[in-house]
Parts: sequence; structure tokens; C-alpha cells
Amino acid sequence: MSMKGMGMMPKARRKPMSEINVVPYIDVMLVLLIIFMVTAPMLTQGVKVDLPQTQSDPIQPEKDVESVIVSVDANGAYFLDVGGDGGSPMSLTNIREQVGKIMAGRQNGEVLVRGDEFVEYGTVVRLMSVLQAAGAARVGLITEDTQVE
Repeated sequence: MSMKGMGMMPKARRKPMSEINVVPYIDVMLVLLIIFMVTAPMLTQGVKVDLPQTQSDPIQPEKDVESVIVSVDANGAYFLDVGGDGGSPMSLTNIREQVGKIMAGRQNGEVLVRGDEFVEYGTVVRLMSVLQAAGAARVGLITEDTQVE
């Protein structure tokens, strides 16, 4: 008996594919491109900050007006200093009350902040927020002049 007699056809040989279909890869690349285009502006959002310079001009205090200086030490304790009269550590609530009383009787609502070099950033920011809520129109930061000898 021959194979042809049984009704079986010989299998057609398939030729191996020698081409790579790149269409799916292009689709994936376009999707990734769109994702990066959408997310890139979100990654670069932030607050514009003018960083302080190392050398600055000294502040000229007004005559016959005592300076209001609030200091923050390295431990985060607050001290109110009016006209060279430093005191004991105070809470933020007490600072707000005292500065509010002082600012009520003044036209110049300037308060200066002396922050220790090693104090946490958030501590100084909370203090500045409380001072502005107490009526300080301007809050300045006191720094030391860096002179190279």
C-alpha cells in the first residue's frame, strides 16, 4: 500500500519567518513617549525660591524705635528680644501675643529672626508664619557676614 492510496496528503513545509514585526514595538514606544510627555511637567513643579547671598548689606534700623528680634536656638526654643532685653524661652502662642501687642502700637511692622545654623527649617518657617499672623508686615532674617581672612 502506498501512502497516496490512503488519502494522506504530504504536509506543506512552512518557511521560517525571517522578518520581525516592528509595529507592536512602535506602538509601545509611542505610549511610553506620551506617558513621559505628560509626567515630565509634573516632576519639575516646585516653588521658586530666591536663595540668600553670602554677603548682604546691613539693615538700617529706624531711629528711636527698638528692634523686635525673635531668636531660635539649636534646640528649637524661641526667645523674644525687644531693644536688647532678652528673656527666657517662650512658646509660639506667647510669641504671637507679645508680638501682636508690640505691632499694634507701631507703624513699622518689621520683625527680625535670628535662627541658629543647625535649627530645623520647619521651626523657622512656623515662627515666620506666627509672626505674620501677629501683624508683622515684614519678617527679616539676621545672618552673619562671612569674611574670609
